[in-house]
Amino acid sequence: MTDEAHPEDLVTEESPVPVNPVTAARLQVEAQIPPEKRGPGWDRHWRELEHYAEAALEWTAPPPAPPAKSKRRRRR
Repeated sequence: MTDEAHPEDLVTEESPVPVNPVTAARLQVEAQIPPEKRGPGWDRHWRELEHYAEAALEWTAPPPAPPAKSKRRRRR
C-alpha cells in the first residue's frame, strides 16, 4: 500500500465541501504542508481517521425522512 492520495478522494474547487470533518481538515492541512514535508504513513493516518469519522457519522446522523404521502384522492 502506498501513501499516495487517490484521484477520487481529491476535492476540486468545483466539488462540494466534504461531509466528513476529517476530510475537510485534511484538505486544509495539506494546503499548508507540502508533500516533501509529509512523513511516512501520512496517507494511512488520515484514512484511518476518516474511517472512524465516517463510522461515527453513520451512527449519529438521523435517518432519512420517509417520503411524504400524497394527499391526492384516487378516482374511481
